[in-house]
Amino acid sequence: MPWPAGRATSAAACGLITLEEMQFFRRVAAGLFAVACLYAQPVDPALKTQNLASFDAVWTTIRDKHWETKPGGLDWNAIRDEYRPRVEQASSTAAARDVIREMLGRLKQTHFGIFPADVYESAGGDGLPMGTASIGVDVRILDGEAVVTRVDPGSPAEKAGVQRGWVISKIGDKDLAAPIQKLLEAFKDSLSIDLMTSRGVLTQLQGPEGEPVRVTFLDGAGNARELSMVRAEGRGQVSKFGNLPGMRVWLDARKLKGSEYIAFNMFFDPPRIIGGFGDAVSSCMKCDGLIIDLRGNPGGIGGMAMGMAGWLIDKKDQRLGTMFLRDAQMKFIVNPRIETFQGPIAVLVDGASASTSEIFAGGLKDLGRARIFGTRSAGAALPSTITRLPNGDGFQYAQANYISEGGKPLEGIGVIPDEQVKLTKKALLAGHDPVLEAALEWIDRSKKK
Repeated sequence: MPWPAGRATSAAACGLITLEEMQFFRRVAAGLFAVACLYAQPVDPALKTQNLASFDAVWTTIRDKHWETKPGGLDWNAIRDEYRPRVEQASSTAAARDVIREMLGRLKQTHFGIFPADVYESAGGDGLPMGTASIGVDVRILDGEAVVTRVDPGSPAEKAGVQRGWVISKIGDKDLAAPIQKLLEAFKDSLSIDLMTSRGVLTQLQGPEGEPVRVTFLDGAGNARELSMVRAEGRGQVSKFGNLPGMRVWLDARKLKGSEYIAFNMFFDPPRIIGGFGDAVSSCMKCDGLIIDLRGNPGGIGGMAMGMAGWLIDKKDQRLGTMFLRDAQMKFIVNPRIETFQGPIAVLVDGASASTSEIFAGGLKDLGRARIFGTRSAGAALPSTITRLPNGDGFQYAQANYISEGGKPLEGIGVIPDEQVKLTKKALLAGHDPVLEAALEWIDRSKKK
């Protein structure tokens, strides 16, 4: 089923990259497993008219909704005069698409793009088309392989004996090597490559609850292990926000070597996540340190970052950054609590940390309140809309710009860790988490000063 024309994310609701947008890109990544190639179809007169209408829709949207009155510092009327005749002369839809993409490239800004109609079609429907139950793992593409980085407690994967560091080589009869290479090629120029490739693999594992799935793993010795598991709904509780589909949300808080470790899967369900975060921090005010694990957290509701930072910053009038819209600004002002944590704070990020995760981590870093560990984040911090064009292609455009308190944009740059630490298959197989261990070592050194 095609994505409905005009379907858009709600930037006002979530403030940043939204959960509906996240699910759309999750489907696009999954769709690349099935779309072998995109053929250039000749343009008949009717489709040529649709391509021109699509150009006009893109150009007009940028003119009216970009946060700058001169988008990208360009004379936008002159841009129309330059590019519209080229679309009119294009010999195929693919050629017309390339012209529109070239025009968007003149902005030199991310979150502006065109998705071919067949990829857009593959992402259609409400929710995830195959169902949201899975086997309870997280994965990252490490050295071209889908490596298990987390096994959820009580999940089908844990019950089947799956270990961190194992490689997913097949799902059913589908070998993942070629699709993974296709994903890596498709997103090779994007900082969001880790986010998109991991989501693409995870989506392939999803299906209806109670449905069996065969997954072939390569264990630590390189031996193939074919396991049959029954998909189950994931950890956490279902929460809804506005018209978005229900999302399973979880928070994990525990003591680690005198420090408090907190991880949660998204900035969603404010009562549960903000409340659980506050309870965890409050219970450990005298701990050696605090570790906030945002690896794999794609973001969500932007305003939650301000409230959660209030447990960590005791000064008034502090900001994590500012979002600039055409006619307004949204300042991410921290709301200090009566009692705040005063010890060292480590924040863990990776290439699948996006949106509000980047606002939170980058803001704490700029304010000198946290040290960042891991790998560069996804650089996807802007609120954007995804809609359908008259020729069937998908169009994504941003409506605001975000500048961190340090004066730098996060979009297309991401949060750069203070200590670059990578996960490796070897470390995971040995039961180690190098990123978490580096944070604990830093807290221990801080304690001894």
